[in-house]
Amino acid sequence: MSDDRIRLDFDGHVAAITIARPDKLNAFDIGMLKALAAACDEVEANGEIRVAILAGEGKAFSAGGDIKAWGAMAPNEFGHEWVRFGHRVFERLATLRMPLIAALNGHALGGGLELAAAADIRIAEKQVKIGLPETSLGMVPGWSGTQRLVRRFGAQIVRRMVLGGEIFSGEEAMALGLVDHVVEQGEALDAARDYAAQVARRGPAALEIAKLMIASANGEDNGTAVEALGSILAAKTGDLREGVAAFAGKREPQFKGEW
Repeated sequence: MSDDRIRLDFDGHVAAITIARPDKLNAFDIGMLKALAAACDEVEANGEIRVAILAGEGKAFSAGGDIKAWGAMAPNEFGHEWVRFGHRVFERLATLRMPLIAALNGHALGGGLELAAAADIRIAEKQVKIGLPETSLGMVPGWSGTQRLVRRFGAQIVRRMVLGGEIFSGEEAMALGLVDHVVEQGEALDAARDYAAQVARRGPAALEIAKLMIASANGEDNGTAVEALGSILAAKTGDLREGVAAFAGKREPQFKGEW
């Protein structure tokens, strides 16, 4: 990757993606979004990886989108080059084939919360602040804050954050189901590593299939989940082997209905 503000490290079966722009509270610009998408591709290309961790460097998880990166954009440019592109990148993160754990070491606001919501598990430190303050700027959440967050956390809690501007602590967020575990200050990354080790001991194929099944049940990316599961199943059949062999031998396949 060409942007060192998104770091990627491998340790055995665990990949760690780190947002490393602490002087700007890990706020994203276009270059960082592109680097995050590239990191996702690299993680998935590594067949040894069974679980991934997403973390922020410094005192914030992520402040979301850098206002300086989008504030001067024309409306059309903003909608296509910023919102839609960021949406695609976060969707790429959410649909990683392996489980993703977010370590919330600091505040996750706006796009930072939308980023955390792309993870399967969220571990937050008790002092963090979590919310969607976009409407205080005259803006609305654009990276699936009104879509994925509603599916995963429920419409009413999203209303409270978006319409009422409510900001929650780590402990409040856990009570509301926004995060899964709360730890003391400075412990989120270690807790995420421990959880990742627990996940990595489980069957990697079962993890991937289960993640797709859960996403489908939750109304997320149903078409991809169904086609991926169907293709995996078909790829293991004797009929497919016969079809490939027949193609290579330039003959008619003799299918036997073999699974």
